[in-house]
Amino acid sequence: MSEEEITRNLTMIEYYKEQLASIDYQIQFLQAAMVDYQKAKMSIEQLDKTEGKPEILVPVGQGIFLFAQAKDTSKVLIDIGDGIVAEKNVEDALKKIDSRIETLQNNQEKLYAMGQQMQQQATELAEKTQHIVNECKK
Repeated sequence: MSEEEITRNLTMIEYYKEQLASIDYQIQFLQAAMVDYQKAKMSIEQLDKTEGKPEILVPVGQGIFLFAQAKDTSKVLIDIGDGIVAEKNVEDALKKIDSRIETLQNNQEKLYAMGQQMQQQATELAEKTQHIVNECKK
């Protein structure tokens, strides 16, 4: 029975490791998304402060940019889901961005909590397994 329990516990510990790696990846993804939203927020705020038609750099991919002039900085197009964009005024767009950042932060906190709980369970199981191994050696 002890050998089966050791094998089962080692399998569970490996499962915990895989889950923790997945949680870590998800946290990194959420962090990157938050950084992108914060950059967008800063850009919108800066453009809103400028007058006239400010010159901007438009990213076209792979670190390549075009010079352009912003025609109207009082309106923002924002993705509202499923590839659909809506025109919002700057204030509403910033509120939407703040809401998305808050949601991402909440999800990140939940993932941290899940990871900590899973790490604790894995540690307890490893200690229990080590105790069983020590008992079998006697």
